[in-house]
Amino acid sequence: MTESLRDKNGLTEEEFLAGYSPKNYPRPSLTVDNCIFRVGPNDALKLLLVRRGGHPFLGCWALPGGFVSPGETALEASQRELLEETGITGLSLEPVGLYSAPNRDPRGWTVSEAHIAVDSIGATAHAGDDAAAAEWFDVASNEDNGRTRLSLTAGDVTLASDFSIQPAPVTGIPRSRDVHGKGLAFDHAQIIADAWLLLVYARK
Repeated sequence: MTESLRDKNGLTEEEFLAGYSPKNYPRPSLTVDNCIFRVGPNDALKLLLVRRGGHPFLGCWALPGGFVSPGETALEASQRELLEETGITGLSLEPVGLYSAPNRDPRGWTVSEAHIAVDSIGATAHAGDDAAAAEWFDVASNEDNGRTRLSLTAGDVTLASDFSIQPAPVTGIPRSRDVHGKGLAFDHAQIIADAWLLLVYARK
């Protein structure tokens, strides 16, 4: 019989795990956010947003998303939250990135995995769960002095994400930096910018 490996403290893996307590280590909450785009004639873009019905950022517009439940993957949570908050299902989701700025959520330490999808089925969105409203926003972009500005409009509501662009060091995929948002909750201005850049990059 092969002898169990022991670490520098003389413990086998079984002994180590028996004495290990996750409560001894600070842990973030894991959340998900969804960037759902719709591409229309002449490549006109729309983005699905929800108006928050609770604190924090009560009344602000945000990406559909929420907390990952025990036993779920981040992708499964994204699909569930999208259905619960907007009624939309059946879209193929792809990761955009991981967002972990220490102060991104006033409730505490949260890390979010963002996903992107393109609605090619003409899904109808309606607010559910803790979303007060769900709306498709028109997305327009312009560049000025080396910065890009995304204007998001629906009716008399105008939101914005203003940022500069830097290629990722390995893949060269464009990513946002020095992001300034208007009217968007959390760090969603940055997530929207990165998702938009990923979509534009993929369509070239």
